[in-house]
Amino acid sequence: MTDGFAKLFAQMIQQGQEMARAFNPALENLDTRAFEKLMPVMPAEMLEMWFGKTFNRDGLDARTRLLVTIAALTVQGSLAEPQMRLSIRHALEAGATKREIAEVIYQMSMFAGLPAMQKALEIAQSVFSEENEE
Repeated sequence: MTDGFAKLFAQMIQQGQEMARAFNPALENLDTRAFEKLMPVMPAEMLEMWFGKTFNRDGLDARTRLLVTIAALTVQGSLAEPQMRLSIRHALEAGATKREIAEVIYQMSMFAGLPAMQKALEIAQSVFSEENEE
C-alpha cells in the first residue's frame, strides 16, 4: 500500500467513525463480530443466490465457491475472522466436510504462511465445536 493510499484509507476510516458517532454515539464502540449472532447462517435461498447458480449458472456450485472463499479469507489472516466464521458455517451448510475445509486452509499455508493457517484452523475448530454442541 502506498503512503498516499494509506493516508486516504486512514482518512476514510476516520470519517466513517465520525459519521457513526454523529449518527448514533453508541455506534462508536460497535463490534461488528456481533452481527454473526444475529444471522449465523444465511437462508438456503440466499446462499444459493449469492454463491450458487443464480449469479453464475454454469460456474461453480455454492460448496465450491465457499471453499474458495475460505481459502481467500485464510490468506487475509486474522483481519477476516467474522467473515471466516460465517463462511465456514455456510460451507458446512452447503455440503462441505470438515476435512475439506481443513484441507483448503492447510493448502493456503503455502501462500499465507503458518500463522495465518494456524489462526484459520483455530477459527474453523471453534465453528466445528459450535456445530457439535447443537
